[in-house]
Amino acid sequence: MTVSETNRRIKIIYHDLLRLCSPFIRKKEIPKLRAAYELVLDFHKTDWEQTGEEHLYHSIEVAKIVLKELNLGITSVICALLHNVVDNEKISISDIRKKFGDEVAVIIEGYIKISDLKTEKISIHSENFRKLYLSLIKDIRVILIKLAHRLHDMRFYEELPGYKKERFLQEVNHLYIPIAHRLGLYNIKSELEELWMKHTYPDIYKTIAKKIRNSRTKQKVFIQDFTRPIERELLKQKFNCEIKGRPKSIHSIWRKMKKQDVEFDEVYDLFAIRIIINTNKKKEKADCWRAYSIVTDIYQPNPKRLRDWISSPKASGYESLHTTVIGPNGKWVEVQLRSARMDEIAEQGLAAHWKYKEGGGKKDQEEWMNKIREVIESPESETLEKSKLSKIELYSDKIFVFTPDGDLKKLPKGSTILDFSYEIHTSVGNMCNGARVNNKIVPIRYILRNGDKVEIITSKNQKPKLDWLNFVNTNKAKSKIKRAIKEEKYQEAEIGKEMLRRKLRNRKIQYNDTIIDKLIKQYKLKSSVDLYYLIAIEKIDLADIKKLISEDTNVALKTSEKEILAEPDKEIKHREDKNKDFMLIDDSIDNLNYELANCCNPRQGDAVFGFVTVGKGITIHRINCPNAEQLLSKYKYRVINVKWRKTNENKN
Repeated sequence: MTVSETNRRIKIIYHDLLRLCSPFIRKKEIPKLRAAYELVLDFHKTDWEQTGEEHLYHSIEVAKIVLKELNLGITSVICALLHNVVDNEKISISDIRKKFGDEVAVIIEGYIKISDLKTEKISIHSENFRKLYLSLIKDIRVILIKLAHRLHDMRFYEELPGYKKERFLQEVNHLYIPIAHRLGLYNIKSELEELWMKHTYPDIYKTIAKKIRNSRTKQKVFIQDFTRPIERELLKQKFNCEIKGRPKSIHSIWRKMKKQDVEFDEVYDLFAIRIIINTNKKKEKADCWRAYSIVTDIYQPNPKRLRDWISSPKASGYESLHTTVIGPNGKWVEVQLRSARMDEIAEQGLAAHWKYKEGGGKKDQEEWMNKIREVIESPESETLEKSKLSKIELYSDKIFVFTPDGDLKKLPKGSTILDFSYEIHTSVGNMCNGARVNNKIVPIRYILRNGDKVEIITSKNQKPKLDWLNFVNTNKAKSKIKRAIKEEKYQEAEIGKEMLRRKLRNRKIQYNDTIIDKLIKQYKLKSSVDLYYLIAIEKIDLADIKKLISEDTNVALKTSEKEILAEPDKEIKHREDKNKDFMLIDDSIDNLNYELANCCNPRQGDAVFGFVTVGKGITIHRINCPNAEQLLSKYKYRVINVKWRKTNENKN
């Protein structure tokens, strides 16, 4: 194509766009539209011969979708033209703001933000991605323009580079089809579903499409036979209406086949009939119900399949009365009844009639934006409270952050690197030493922002500290830090306990609860763990403990109320053997306050140990008793060394 031919084609495209805009464009907006077009034209001139022309056509086609199918206004058309021109080299956001104003700049900036997000794992985190999209942008038109962009991409799917195809299919399925559905953009939703299925399951798509084509004549005859008696009765009742009949979409039929686990011929409602009544707004509900009674008088309805979205419209504004009836030859047919006004809203979705208000007052725009946000954010809600429309601040208390692998994590606003690290795994949090956020090193106190990509840096020498609790925001992080500090305290306490045991052993003092209780009271502590911990970290000096015990050496020989130790008149002797004290046991003596443990049933000659119990005196356990490990590790201070008395020692 020559330069003159290209220029001529460009002019034709521009004038075609102007013609589409002419019914509602304001005179003062024409220069801005022209400026946007010329900026796009100039931006792509450098690579015109290779891709410039293609990019220009793409921008115009996206603008047309925004205008004709999403029903947005001139501001959105300008943004659609400019959506791919900012590169921070030739053109920046500041340039856009100077030339087209804040509103356009905000939309373009938001578009760049969501375009830069990595969506490889959107199938796993689709709900969080939708929330992230909404939290990143200041104007909902960003998503609508992106929706138009993806629709154009899917229409020219074969021309996409290979590396984009799979990602775009994932985005369409998990993000843009649900958004189109929630906004009531049913034409766009249906087309995206068809295109997605066509390229994801081409064989199934072709098979169903072929079956629909092969049965087209039969379908046409069936629809005529079905609608004829309805049409006749509606005319008789003086209804001014139009009846449309069509088979369900390929995607819809495929979904029913999967859900019902049936073949194509067994899908019970392959057809949908739409009755559109021309009537005024005051009478439309009553007329729809009158038409419903005519249809159900002729054909038997399935009461379980009645859907009344006239009395309670969907959040998207969708109003219609749906019923499923048994038609000729016992085939199920879905019938939709609505007024012409309802049909227009159903076709255009939530954006219907807002084209003319986009450039209007700020209050109108805010109400529109907030209503669309509310619908996308709360798909389960079927009604909206109008009084709250202007107060919505979506996800102002949440942020969404990426892991290096593309997983998406939701955290409270104000969360730090430490919060994120504990969200990943407890061990990662405990060893967190900093992070790389968007490839920049940051400290553990760094407060995260929406869309940050975070890689945690760990160190084996790092341990949780008490001051970490001052700059974490999530309950999960706080509890994990407290637990780690507590566990470390217990480990230190074990060391302190052993230090105290050795000190008492060197003083030939029995280690028991009486001494421990005295020390706890003396130092005004809450538990023995606190005592042992302070000994381990040398906050309590063992020399002071030695001095304290020396003041009353008898305390080590007293028995506590909970322990029963050997008394002098009992025939249990103590002797030194390799620096250890042993209690000698003779099972022929029946008046000793000890018993053999039922859990291991020790016998004469077994390797055993004694355990001082509460209320039962001393219990004798085998060394290999199932409970030995727990008793020896957790209650060392209650363990005493014992051994069996030899037979010749029993003789007098």
